[in-house]
Amino acid sequence: MEKLDLKKYIRNIPDFPKKGILFRDITTLLKQKKVFKKAIDLLVKNFKNKKIDYVVAVESRGFILGGVVAYKLGAGFIPVRKKGKLPYKTISVTYELEYGTDTLEMHQDALVEGAKVLILDDLLATGGTAKAVAELVEKLKARVIGIAFLIELTDLKGREKLKDYSVFSLIKF
Repeated sequence: MEKLDLKKYIRNIPDFPKKGILFRDITTLLKQKKVFKKAIDLLVKNFKNKKIDYVVAVESRGFILGGVVAYKLGAGFIPVRKKGKLPYKTISVTYELEYGTDTLEMHQDALVEGAKVLILDDLLATGGTAKAVAELVEKLKARVIGIAFLIELTDLKGREKLKDYSVFSLIKF
């Protein structure tokens, strides 16, 4: 396939979810089957030799990417959800995001000690969500091998919050 500019498949929506936020909509990329496949292939390529045991992804857009990447890597998939959404015993972390706070949870038996984990989400903004997920992974004594994103908003400097980790993003704004 020819070189694709993935950036051109992202729709910008001003003032969503609130005034002053420019939302980067990935649904316009996902609906293009060749573009979606290329994005997944590029994410997988970066981690295929890392022997990833689990892909940990955050609801909801992270799930879209995470399940497919886990399948292609031959890894298990672990969902991280907002408080109260998981049915079994959980561990949790509360964190700051660019427009408030939130709490994320993971099942307390989701990972085994020493497991190699790839954290995956659609967007790196301030880094709060990814840092919170890394804390959950580390609480269960698993190893964060990398943190990957479809999109990185470089002006928000989220990578600085994740300086202790290997960070990979496909598209930068």
